[in-house]
Amino acid sequence: MKIKLIILLVCMTQAVFSQNFEKAESPYVIATDSSGQKLSLPIQKVDVKATISGIIAEVTSRQVYVNDQDIPLGATYVFPGSTNAAVNAMTMTVGDRIIEAQIKEKEQAKKEFEEAVDEGKTASLFQQHRPNVFQMDLGNIPAHETVIIEIKYTELLIPVKGVYEFVYPTIVGSRYNAEIEKKEEWIVNPYANLDHPENPIVEPVFDIEVSLNAPIPLHGVSVDSHKTLIEYKSDKNATILLDNNGLSNKKDFILKYKLAGNDIQTGITLYEGDEENFFLYIGQSPKRIKKSKIPKREFFFIIDVSGSMNGFPLEVSKTLIKEILSNLNPNERFNILLFSASSSVYSQESVPATPENISDAINYIDSQNSGGGTNMLSAFKHAFSMIKDKSSTSMVILTDGYVSVEKEAFNFIESNLSKANFFPFGIGSSVNRHLIEGIAHFGQAQPFIVTNKKFAKQTAADFCEYVRSPVLTDVKVKFKELDVYDITPVQQPDLFAEKPIVVLGKWKGKANGKVKLTGHTSDNKYVNEIGISANNIDPNQQGLKYLWARNKLKYLSDYESVSGFESNKEEITALALKYSLLSEYTSFVAIDHDGTETEQNDQHTNNSGAVPEPHEWALIMIGIGLLVFMYWRSQNSTTTA
Repeated sequence: MKIKLIILLVCMTQAVFSQNFEKAESPYVIATDSSGQKLSLPIQKVDVKATISGIIAEVTSRQVYVNDQDIPLGATYVFPGSTNAAVNAMTMTVGDRIIEAQIKEKEQAKKEFEEAVDEGKTASLFQQHRPNVFQMDLGNIPAHETVIIEIKYTELLIPVKGVYEFVYPTIVGSRYNAEIEKKEEWIVNPYANLDHPENPIVEPVFDIEVSLNAPIPLHGVSVDSHKTLIEYKSDKNATILLDNNGLSNKKDFILKYKLAGNDIQTGITLYEGDEENFFLYIGQSPKRIKKSKIPKREFFFIIDVSGSMNGFPLEVSKTLIKEILSNLNPNERFNILLFSASSSVYSQESVPATPENISDAINYIDSQNSGGGTNMLSAFKHAFSMIKDKSSTSMVILTDGYVSVEKEAFNFIESNLSKANFFPFGIGSSVNRHLIEGIAHFGQAQPFIVTNKKFAKQTAADFCEYVRSPVLTDVKVKFKELDVYDITPVQQPDLFAEKPIVVLGKWKGKANGKVKLTGHTSDNKYVNEIGISANNIDPNQQGLKYLWARNKLKYLSDYESVSGFESNKEEITALALKYSLLSEYTSFVAIDHDGTETEQNDQHTNNSGAVPEPHEWALIMIGIGLLVFMYWRSQNSTTTA
């Protein structure tokens, strides 16, 4: 009792007078004993196994903890993950007992976890802070016991410039700190700092094995982040292993690969579930396209000139437009729309990108000043009213993201993908990334963000390279006989060399029929049709349902990211619970109901009715008096100062 009282008094004093007591001491997993004393509990091992089939990655992350103390411990740690990961399962192993985690509404999961911990049961709580930052809480890790946490997720790997990239993040570092508010103190690195003098702990072991299986021959496989062994089983299959088992987990593991072939590769995968069936269709673009095959293009530059764009954002917008216009061909056309509370245009119809017109347009932009409110939707509609032909039309949107965007604006983008491409440029040192990424998501495009004027020219060059070679325009994906529904996305953008057409959805009935991809090149119509049969059903592609649900969750979350939108919390929660997915409103909780309750709980029960003896009361009163005196002194000193 005396020891507990002393610990209590020390903790109370620190809580009153130390601003940093509750802050996580990065880069540690923070563990606590029953008295609240903080300890370092490293992850002993991180064992990752990933199976990549084409562009679908199924990942299992196995994390091992050993409590080498003589008392039960609790722990909290934060770790990174992929933004596009569909986290769908978690298990906790304590000794020889395996506990399957349950997906619950976030507050309910937290309540059950805390109740279990109070009862002395071993428990774990897995929650999402952001789509790419997660937190695990462990309660009552038994003394001298091993606890293993397994997390499973599915991810869709979309290539950029023909390169597929699988990333397993390993640290939460400054890349996250730069974009969060200071109040988010959960940003910590979960791995051991070997140089910490007071906590000499063993560096965790990191091991990863990737099985890569492609539907067409692999063009190249490489890992620049780590030294690896790459074993080819065939031209379509490879296994990637770390060169040294137990290599230190100090940086992200990045695997890159390409698929061979110069034609547009297509394929469909079906999964037949107990209640619902899912499909994934891929239209892969060729690696290169001849310049003569590039379709005629028309650009509409929609520039935000509201009050928040004054200064740096508007100046960068002008620089970007100048660079992009300078890279257009004379046979291509363009126009400029400025929007604030209303919209105005450079020309009543788009004009050829001749040197004279470009010079005149630059003078027009230079004469603009920012001011007023914003109305992006009216600018979109205005631009669409001026489309004259069926050339490849692109809407280039330049904004800092602090605009009045109604829900209808996202709907407008999504429903008009067959008529135009949408490319958002986020501009400003504090750009609203949620909105920019939301526009990109609904427009099936890559977002471009400029936070520093010195990067404007390079970003403009990257954009010009990105949009310079659309393989197909007027793209449509149609299904014959196969009964499909809940398709995402509903409309298709132009097919660019850097990005394939990807369609997720559900199907019912018999697995037969055809799927047809159509579009236009610069000189003729393109048609690619493939058959659908029971041979396309892959019983191992259960992950398709998680990918479909994750894409739907992102769709709903993008709407929520814009101020003023009605909350989709109930719909997001219901969807995440149905498909057992981690989300901003759901968490996984695992409780060891069958295990023996920890010694901590037994001691608590045995002492629950005890009454402090007279000398113990004296210690309590002395401690309280000391705290009151110190608090009075600190307040008096502050007032005097």
